[in-house]
Amino acid sequence: MKRFYKDVTVVADGGGFAIQLDGRAVRTPARAPLALPTPALADAVAQEWRAQGETVDPALMPMTGLANAAIDHVAPKPAAFAEGIAQYAQTDLLCYRADGPEALVARQAAAWEPLLDWARARYDVTFAVTQGIIPVPQPPETLARLGAAVAACDAFTLVGLSTLVSLSGSLVCGLSIVEGGHDLDRVWQAAEIDEAWQVELWGEDALAASAGARRTADFSMAGAFCAMSRK
Repeated sequence: MKRFYKDVTVVADGGGFAIQLDGRAVRTPARAPLALPTPALADAVAQEWRAQGETVDPALMPMTGLANAAIDHVAPKPAAFAEGIAQYAQTDLLCYRADGPEALVARQAAAWEPLLDWARARYDVTFAVTQGIIPVPQPPETLARLGAAVAACDAFTLVGLSTLVSLSGSLVCGLSIVEGGHDLDRVWQAAEIDEAWQVELWGEDALAASAGARRTADFSMAGAFCAMSRK
C-alpha cells in the first residue's frame, strides 16, 4: 500500500491513546479504532507509522500488528484466548530435562530451576519435573493457579504473552517476564539452551541462524510490547 499520509500524531481519547494520520483516526483491520492503553505503547506504534517509506509495509510494523490482534481478536473473547496460553503449563519446557550429557543437564538446571523457583514462590505451586519428552501430568492446583494468572491479564498483555510463551515453549518463561520482571535476554537464553547446545556440537547453517535471529527479535519485541502495555 502506497503511503498516503504525512503526519502521525498520538491523541488522548476516552482513556486511551489513539493514532491519527493527518488528523484522521487509524482503524484496525476489523474497523475498530486503533487505541492503545498507554502513552509508551502509542508512541511505539506511532513511530512504526512514521518510519514507513513510500510504501506502507505491515511486516515492518510488529507493534501495530500485535495491537490490531489485541483489539480485534483478543478483546472480544479474552477468556478463550487466555485458556489457550494457559495450556502450555501442561507441557512447560522447563519441566522436561535432558538425561545427558552431564554438561547439558547441569546447564538446564542452572538456568531453569531459578525460573521454576520464582513461579513456585509467586503462585504457591509445585511442578512435576522429568527427564525425557514423555508427558507427565502437572498438579491440578498448579494448572489452576497459573491459568488464573494468565486470565487476569488484559488483552494487550495477553497478545504479547502469547508470543513469549509460544516462542519459548514455556508459560513460566512468559510469566516471569510479564509478572516477575525477569531480564528478557536471560530468559530467552534459558529457553534456547537446547538449540545453543546443538549449535555448539554441530555448528549452525545460514538458514538456521537467520531463523534464530528472527525468533530472538520477535521475543524481544513481544517483551517490549508487554512492558509498554502495562499502566
